[in-house]
Amino acid sequence: MRSFAQFALTGGLLVAAGAAHADETQFLQSFKGNFAGKGTVQVTTDAPNVSVSCSFKSNATSTSLSLDGNCRGLIVVSRAISANLKVTGAKYSGTYVGSRTGPAQLNGSRSGNAINLGIRWAKEVNGDRRAQMKVEKRGENGMRLTVIDTDPKTGKSVVTSRIDLQRT
Repeated sequence: MRSFAQFALTGGLLVAAGAAHADETQFLQSFKGNFAGKGTVQVTTDAPNVSVSCSFKSNATSTSLSLDGNCRGLIVVSRAISANLKVTGAKYSGTYVGSRTGPAQLNGSRSGNAINLGIRWAKEVNGDRRAQMKVEKRGENGMRLTVIDTDPKTGKSVVTSRIDLQRT
């Protein structure tokens, strides 16, 4: 009887893992396409907000999500931005390129319609090398990219980047 219980438990776990993988696949695929939008960016927590216009091409597979784009601010400033994520089970990891410090490491997981990621910058930004990024699905055709960092003077969380995008 014990071996049947172990078999049933193992089978149940495999079915649950398959359902979770299928769920991640559907979620990742919902980001596929071209997106454009606007937002604000702060280089540091004490710098003023800069309005930006951005466009991204997003590609997805059953185990990955890549965002490649460009944001323009102050008419003449332009920066290439990309994020490449891989999902293993329920964990996301990858890299973010767009910071002036160099490529940053991303690690996190999904909660509902958002992928919540810890950022490890290549060099110190705002007094340390940590921040958070959220890649959020908003409705059928929307996406929000948010970066939150800690103000070294106050210790409070500050949104240093928020970009709202719509499928084009």
